[in-house]
Amino acid sequence: MGPIETGESGIIFDIRRFTIHDGPGLRSTVFLKGCPLDCKWCHNPEGKKSSIDLWHFKNKCIACHICVGKCPQKALSVSADKANHINIDKSLCNKCGICVSECPANALAFDGRLVTVKEIIQEVKKDKAFYEESHGGVTLSGGEPFYQKNFSRKILESCKTEGINTIIETCLYTTRETIDDVVECVDEFIIDIKIFAREEHIVHTRADNEIIKANFKYLANKVNPILVRIPLIPEFTATPENIQQIAQFVATTRSDIPIELINYNPLGRNKYVLRNKEFCLSDSVKPFTDDQINDFYAIIVRAGAAIVKDDVIIRKTKKK
Repeated sequence: MGPIETGESGIIFDIRRFTIHDGPGLRSTVFLKGCPLDCKWCHNPEGKKSSIDLWHFKNKCIACHICVGKCPQKALSVSADKANHINIDKSLCNKCGICVSECPANALAFDGRLVTVKEIIQEVKKDKAFYEESHGGVTLSGGEPFYQKNFSRKILESCKTEGINTIIETCLYTTRETIDDVVECVDEFIIDIKIFAREEHIVHTRADNEIIKANFKYLANKVNPILVRIPLIPEFTATPENIQQIAQFVATTRSDIPIELINYNPLGRNKYVLRNKEFCLSDSVKPFTDDQINDFYAIIVRAGAAIVKDDVIIRKTKKK
């Protein structure tokens, strides 16, 4: 499925206020649905598809089956072998929301909602005073914001009109025309680079990263500031070889672009459990220790790249 073309309205799955890890200061982060990558470890699986889906969370279900009787489309049925598992026939479901509102246990929910640019701006403007005081603003994330490129551009333009600082967090799997279309209304780019080796990237994300690398070089010659983030996913991204390759790539492109490491968050696994989906890592996998992360940062510095650690940019000292 390709990017959906939107303008004044689009599909999001969350707006989080007072975030502190999506750019400088206090921020509101808008999470847009739809992504061209299919990362096995994705911590926001609800953001992968651009469409809105109805989900049943069996761990919350009290097996009252009220939803089944209330559904006017007869799209819900009780599983034959599990009394607290509801089958959803998505070919019949018209997303009317009756089952969601009638469920006493909140075991049914949509994974996104259609909103307008105006509605988003009204929401984020509530915290404008906090943005100004903390040098914060609005961050677009996802999913992948460029998947709804016109909608993202409209949000960014409206934020700039309101005098609100803007950041877009992207994997850069997009066209150069799309980048050019938004660059004037973005104050900072956060680029997620996950795997450098092309074949491994294809295997684990189902997408070729050559376009990502080319777009990164293109963007690096156009704008500043840029921050690169590497998610530390055990068994996938968090290897010395991968960290070194990404660091060398960034450093040779532009040595002043800093790299930040994002530790593995095991809580992301819960989203798969709630959706009755298997996660790529077992529940025994833990986040990296401070010493382990410091070792990864040391690899980045030796490769000649700058790092961001505890919100401080550190660059390799040049030998005299």
